[in-house]
Amino acid sequence: MNAPLAILAAGGTGGHMFPAQALAETLLDRGWRVKLSTDARGARYAGGFPEAVEIEEVPSATFARGGLGAKIGVPFRIAGGVLRARGAMRADPPAIVVGFGGYPSIPALAAATLLKLPRMIHEQNGVPGQVNTRFATRVHAVACGVWPTDLPEGTEAVFTGNPVRESVLRLNGSAYIAPGDYPMSLLVIGGSQGARILSDVVPQAVRDLPDALRRHLRVAHQARGEDETRVRAFYDEHGIAAEVAPFFDDVARRMSEAQLIVSRSGASSVADISVIGRPSILIPFAAAAGDHQTANARGLAEAEAAIIIPESQLDPASLSDAIGMILSQPDAAQQMAARALTVGRPDAAGELADLATALAGLDNRQRQGAEQT
Repeated sequence: MNAPLAILAAGGTGGHMFPAQALAETLLDRGWRVKLSTDARGARYAGGFPEAVEIEEVPSATFARGGLGAKIGVPFRIAGGVLRARGAMRADPPAIVVGFGGYPSIPALAAATLLKLPRMIHEQNGVPGQVNTRFATRVHAVACGVWPTDLPEGTEAVFTGNPVRESVLRLNGSAYIAPGDYPMSLLVIGGSQGARILSDVVPQAVRDLPDALRRHLRVAHQARGEDETRVRAFYDEHGIAAEVAPFFDDVARRMSEAQLIVSRSGASSVADISVIGRPSILIPFAAAAGDHQTANARGLAEAEAAIIIPESQLDPASLSDAIGMILSQPDAAQQMAARALTVGRPDAAGELADLATALAGLDNRQRQGAEQT
């Protein structure tokens, strides 16, 4: 029996690509073939996908970037991408097409719609993006990473949670070392957008901590490239042990070793924090469409596993108070870590793979056969 093909269509940010990577890993383990459909920009962010995943670049575009000339060309680029995707699907028909949002997912989803192929989307946030909103009623199912999700009326929705990558899943529920009079790790991650305010505020907040607490801290701070030098210089000037970089490729390990995480509340970051199980201070990105980062953070906050500080209220004093409150109360920090795990969905990738299998029309016998090929 030929292995079934899944086409995963995703954009070029971690919020879209990480769940797609998690599903790819799961489907490959089950014996599927997997193809990632994205554009040239998205392909640059696909380095974490398993080597067995075929990367197919198709043209796409967005009205949100470029001048008038670029905007005029958007429909033509998208149409070209749809035609290319449709041709590829006719040559090698997929059993399922799964979109993860972002404009690079448009060609594959549109082509699957034209060909009437089984198709679904996964929405990572509590408020869907424009692409997933448009396709929500044109697919056979919408898998939701956050519940409830504000979806168009008539949408067939299933709550799966946000899939996490294998590197995160391996650390599910790893032992938490509560704060104390020994070296402690503070992890600061800002996501691909809006990280500058964290670079402006976090170093000052750490500086303002009581000496008895600050001297035990080791900070790992993810800062934009243009902010990296000044952030590192500030920490050095104030004698704070810190590692500053634009990107950490071992963020899962760093999360597992952290006593506290300060982060934006992108869907993937929230999912990783809840699966590993760590206390966090979440600062939702104020410019996020539909304020979806606040919706993302709500589950951890309601479980008393995280403190939310709205961007409008973020300053060094408020953040320093929150950091100090958590790191000075080891029992409370331990409880926050445990409560974070109650929000986590470590089986999300498996549930998403089960949904894809069902929509593809593969029963258990067929699925087992595919796994053995």
